[in-house]
Amino acid sequence: MEVPRRPQPSFTLTLPKAASTAPSPAGAVEKVAKKAPAEEDDQVGEETETSGSDVSVIAEPPADSSELSDTKAVPAISRLSSQDSFSEERSVSEEERSVSAEEEAEEARKKCEKEEAAAKERAAHRQQLAIEELVHSERNYLRLLQLSTVTIRNNLQQLQPPLANLDSIFLYIEEVIDVSSRLLSLLDQKQVQSGDPDFLETLCDSFLSLSSDIEAAYKEYLANYNHVTVVENSYKQKEALWNEIVRVIKASAPEVNATSLSFFLVMPVQRIARYPLLLQTIQKHTEPTHPAYPLLEQTAHTSIALNCRINEYKRFREVADKYKKTETLTIKDKINRLNSHSIAKKTARLSQQIKHETGIAAKLVDEEFDALEGFFYVLENGILELLENVETYLHHLQGFLACKTEEFDLDMDGEKAPICYKEITTALRQWILPTFEKRMRTLIHKPLCALRDLLVGPRNLIRKRLDKLLDYELLEAKSNLSYEEQAVVSTYRTINTLLLNELPQFNGLALQMIWSMLGTFSCLHKDLSSDMEQLFQSFAQQLPHSSFHPGAFWEWAESAVLEGARRLQTLCQSVEDTLNAPVVQPLSPSSQRRLKQLMDKHGSGKIYQVMGAVVGSRDLDLNLAKGELVAVISEADTRGDKRRWLVDAGGRRGYAPSSKLIRYHQPTEAPPPSPHLTLPDGVTGIRRHSYTQESQPLKVMSQPCFQVLAAYDFTARGNHEVSIRAGEPIRVLEPHDKRGNRDWSLVEARGGQRGYVPSNYLAIMPLGMGPPGSYHPRC
Repeated sequence: MEVPRRPQPSFTLTLPKAASTAPSPAGAVEKVAKKAPAEEDDQVGEETETSGSDVSVIAEPPADSSELSDTKAVPAISRLSSQDSFSEERSVSEEERSVSAEEEAEEARKKCEKEEAAAKERAAHRQQLAIEELVHSERNYLRLLQLSTVTIRNNLQQLQPPLANLDSIFLYIEEVIDVSSRLLSLLDQKQVQSGDPDFLETLCDSFLSLSSDIEAAYKEYLANYNHVTVVENSYKQKEALWNEIVRVIKASAPEVNATSLSFFLVMPVQRIARYPLLLQTIQKHTEPTHPAYPLLEQTAHTSIALNCRINEYKRFREVADKYKKTETLTIKDKINRLNSHSIAKKTARLSQQIKHETGIAAKLVDEEFDALEGFFYVLENGILELLENVETYLHHLQGFLACKTEEFDLDMDGEKAPICYKEITTALRQWILPTFEKRMRTLIHKPLCALRDLLVGPRNLIRKRLDKLLDYELLEAKSNLSYEEQAVVSTYRTINTLLLNELPQFNGLALQMIWSMLGTFSCLHKDLSSDMEQLFQSFAQQLPHSSFHPGAFWEWAESAVLEGARRLQTLCQSVEDTLNAPVVQPLSPSSQRRLKQLMDKHGSGKIYQVMGAVVGSRDLDLNLAKGELVAVISEADTRGDKRRWLVDAGGRRGYAPSSKLIRYHQPTEAPPPSPHLTLPDGVTGIRRHSYTQESQPLKVMSQPCFQVLAAYDFTARGNHEVSIRAGEPIRVLEPHDKRGNRDWSLVEARGGQRGYVPSNYLAIMPLGMGPPGSYHPRC
């Protein structure tokens, strides 16, 4: 600021000249007056000092004149008044500047407050819009899901022919609908509107309380979504079927304008990824000072972590689905898959396995996984054995139901016990046992079969983990891994983590199912015994032994059962003896030559015949046809096993099972001459090569009468044969065995003993001819 100049005086003082030559005071004043303007332009700050000096000069009055002092005081007063006016002007300007600065600051503060208030209002409005968008979109999302699962699904189920795998498309969507409806119901129960400040806290609490349920529902749905797309693509391949599906969708939801099932089924995939975006938008427009801000921040982080876990689970499931499948490949397919990469990979795995077995390389040991694997294999063995036992049980039950003994006529119609037995057996076979079998198959057999099928996936994953572990061990020592090697390492870690997480749950559920099925098995038998007891009580009074004391009844029942078992054993032994009767087949010319060769080399006592076809399964085993003749060299193999005999098959030597060999009988061999049978002259004895009624019929004659005698001694070698002596009269019951072979005859010897003898050991002679004292049967 420019300092105003000092005003010049408008008057002139006339001073008398001094007598001396010294300068007068007036000259000094003029000098000061002339000097002051020049100094004001250059140094404003020295004005006060200059003025003071001038005043001090003026203030010194001359000693000899008082008039001069009055004259000098006029310019000094004028100079002081100008200085005071300058100070006042400067203070006024400073006050004006301070006032204007304060006004500007106040205006700026008010403007800033207005802007902050507007920003807060805009943020609150955006927060409100974001909250309303989350709630409104959730309601619309739930409505569309219910539309797809109820209306559209029911209409698609009515199509003819029914759609294949339709239920698998909507798998796990009910759980998603349930958790979404629960979230909305929690918001509605609080009775807080979206504009209320407490609504944000209610929203966060509701989402956090359902976070675990949301994760459980969505992770299963997202893991199954690939199957949904596969099924829908299979529908699209059939144009007529797909057009019909689109027509049903448009008719069921005309307001949506959907043209495919994926329009609805992809919504859960999009919804779970949208939760973090909506919550972060709300957080962005919420002040940090808000009471619910920490809870909102936790909710947003929870939604992000929830999505990460779901994605990780989906990745695990994709790896599991890839490796748990059992492929049925032909040899040609396996050969086509061979390439340099696969051969190198399998060679490296084999090399690593050999290093483990020989101790060259240490094997990675995971005790936790080894325990889980061992328990899994124990469960697998138990499930398979239990299933085999149940199937055997049901097979025997079907055999019992197929044997309907009550339908046979036992010629005991007049007795009460058989009548009660028939009624009880009929009720058992028609109502009680079929119902028991049906429940057995539904509650035990089918769950066991399903559990057996579920074992395939974990078993394949465990095997694939072993292969990937060998690859991982080879790559573990490397510092720099390629992209493919990193993928191998990641695959092993994924499979290992998946098994460590999922295998304990599978083992626990499988064990729980086994215990449940065993309990069900016991309950089924308890119900069966209750039904049978109720049935028997209705017939108890009609049975002949109903009046017995319990102790006496059980004693009688035990004796009756033992007697029946003894009779059954006798019958079985009789049937076995009958079926095991010797069978002699006629020999072909080649077989006769082999028989002669074997007999000349080994003797007749070593000749055996093969009862059934023999197929060799081990080294040095022979393949023999039924009826083939062999000679036994040793009745044990080199290890002392008597179940395998060393035989000679006419040039070929090897082992054959002893159970398939039987000693050979020679029906065409002429027996030695009998020392006991002598025929008179003129009477020719007819030796029977094979006694038959067709070739040698017995004629009933009055005179003479013929009889059948034993021409040679024969010693029985089993229960099905009978011993006879030469000259002993024989009664022929059947001229053949049970299989129609006429080389053996069923006879009755003296004493009533019955059995088989060779037909060529019998002879027909006239009555009265024979050894003295022989028995002569009546003609």
